[in-house]
Amino acid sequence: MKPKKFMLSFKFAGHGLKDVFKQEQNFRFHTVAAVLTITAGFIFRISSIEWLFITLVIGNVMALELINTAVERTVDLISPEDHPLAKKAKDAGAASVLIFSVAAAVVGAIIFIPKMISMM
Repeated sequence: MKPKKFMLSFKFAGHGLKDVFKQEQNFRFHTVAAVLTITAGFIFRISSIEWLFITLVIGNVMALELINTAVERTVDLISPEDHPLAKKAKDAGAASVLIFSVAAAVVGAIIFIPKMISMM
């Protein structure tokens, strides 16, 4: 692999992150949730294993949101008019983010609720 081409891939990925952050409300919501979760991790001094799970679920939610955005934009490019299959594709992408976000919330609850209860 050529070093210059490799470095350009990081530049393009950065452009994608910046664009999605600017354009997509849900990505900004997930970013705020991630920052709050990471902050809570430091406050509650979670274990290495707990950090592993938190990191994995945050990374996966953010990655799925990016993939969902790519699907939505591709569908809009291919089918700018309303079409039942275009709607189904976009809805399925959104559902994938929803399902993993709920799973991430469950992981967060399992980690943080006992810590919050023990502080009472």
